[in-house]
Amino acid sequence: QVTLVESGGGLVQPGGSLRLSCAASGDTYSRSVMSWFRQAPGRERQFVAAINLNDGGTRYVDPGRFTISRDNAKNTAYLQIDTLKPEDTAIYYCAAGQTLGTVRRVYIYWGQGTQVTVSS
Repeated sequence: QVTLVESGGGLVQPGGSLRLSCAASGDTYSRSVMSWFRQAPGRERQFVAAINLNDGGTRYVDPGRFTISRDNAKNTAYLQIDTLKPEDTAIYYCAAGQTLGTVRRVYIYWGQGTQVTVSS
């Protein structure tokens, strides 16, 4: 079993930056890949970024503004978001699995999400 807890969300002005954290606990093998998805009101949950905790390999939907990283010693994955836009407003979810994929079905474990609101 794996537990994921997100933090770092909040209200940010357009153009600002934010770093989200996802603290993981539980079976290491089952969470060799960690990812971030987001869901805006009325929209489907979308892939943002993923990272392989073993080799650091990454995948992005928009590598220009998003940076995913990990600290294996802290069992934590991070998502840095720069140049925030109002359309980035969403609940950001952390997910874990064993495949470096971009679709929801490859991720077995999910956190509860953290709200990011971009507004002036």
